[in-house]
Amino acid sequence: MAQPAYTDVADPDADRKAILAMQGEYTVDFAFDETVLLAPGYERAAPQRSGGDEVVIVLEDSPTKIVLQHILVHQPTGHVTKHWRQDWIYEAPQRWEFASDQTWRVRDIPADRTRGAWTQCVYEVSDAPRYCGTGRWNHRYGASTWTSDRTWRPLPRREYTKRSDYNAMNVENRHTITPAGWTHEQDNTKTVRRADGSTERTLARETGFNDYIRTTELDFKPAYAYWEATQGYWARVRARWDGFLMQPPGLHLKTEVDGMAMITPLFTQASAVQAGTRVSDADIDRVFAEWVEPAPAQ
Repeated sequence: MAQPAYTDVADPDADRKAILAMQGEYTVDFAFDETVLLAPGYERAAPQRSGGDEVVIVLEDSPTKIVLQHILVHQPTGHVTKHWRQDWIYEAPQRWEFASDQTWRVRDIPADRTRGAWTQCVYEVSDAPRYCGTGRWNHRYGASTWTSDRTWRPLPRREYTKRSDYNAMNVENRHTITPAGWTHEQDNTKTVRRADGSTERTLARETGFNDYIRTTELDFKPAYAYWEATQGYWARVRARWDGFLMQPPGLHLKTEVDGMAMITPLFTQASAVQAGTRVSDADIDRVFAEWVEPAPAQ
């Protein structure tokens, strides 16, 4: 994928329209294929295919910030899973970046890179950080497309329960609004990254294609009901993450890569709230005190 151009005149209103077009109800197909093999003796992993049904809800909409929450619904049972979240910030002065070893650091974005650009930050199901990228929207060719710069992210959930031969991905992301919905393309390089941020070994390149196809045929009422009941709780959780991620140095998670040590208690608390049980701020604080700390000094 080509690097984004930063010389075109920005159109924040058109950008906002494109970002907000990602809200709605979708059937989603996920496809990941390893392509170029870069390490001697490395064997190409099998292609990965999956899918789901997902609603995207707008949590925040201001001239310079849009927040979109994804919620999965298992149609046969109506079971709801709070999924990932994407925050879009216009001309963000800084962002957090994955370093290594469950550590994310807050860093300034160069002025020439953020001018006219949107920074997208993606969050785990627990609202823990995953990755950020900065780039401009392009509306010149009859379709709105945003392409990020190259940044780092930890292993994706589809991999970290099955693999331990790499620990980071160098990625470029592209979002495109289409007549049928929208797409998310990924250009991923799987690497072994040292604690100082240098690359020890590069395994393979991978392409990802996530296709969000708008639907009116499915029942997403369980997702809306879940969010109506729990949105106040999750707002309190996000505020605690923001306390670590809005300014340096960032944070370190004291969990395994799968993050389940935090996901489980937070989801349990959310279920309690949905059932009508009060969860106090102190209850949330205890989870954060056990598993989150400021990033170590560099």
